[in-house]
Amino acid sequence: MNRLERLQQSFTKAMPPKFEVGDTVRVHVKVVEGEKERIQVYEGAVIARKGTLNTETFTVRKVSYGVGVERIFPVHSPIVTKVDVVRQGRVRRAKLYYLRSKKGKFAKVEEREFVGEGKAAAAAKAAEPAKA
Repeated sequence: MNRLERLQQSFTKAMPPKFEVGDTVRVHVKVVEGEKERIQVYEGAVIARKGTLNTETFTVRKVSYGVGVERIFPVHSPIVTKVDVVRQGRVRRAKLYYLRSKKGKFAKVEEREFVGEGKAAAAAKAAEPAKA
């Protein structure tokens, strides 16, 4: 590992947020106004994710008063305090730029059913004896 990689590794968060493209997320962002600091919440669909290590970014799109607004956030930035997953989307693409041209309910991403690791493993074990 060279010096640049070690430097990049040192700037990454210990526990980066876990979400995927297509998820609807609520991003808590630190906003500095003068001497005061507050947290602002930005909610929308994740349409892209790119980069590696400390240069990783994700793009969140929302519609505000009939106008589509996109914002790019760095994953490992101290400005992004928390990312909550509101709902998980079922998508088959890595970039959802096609949502820019859609309107209304057609701009929504289909919801994905969440199956925990414990439930999936239990369902797989239950299905094995039935096959034999």
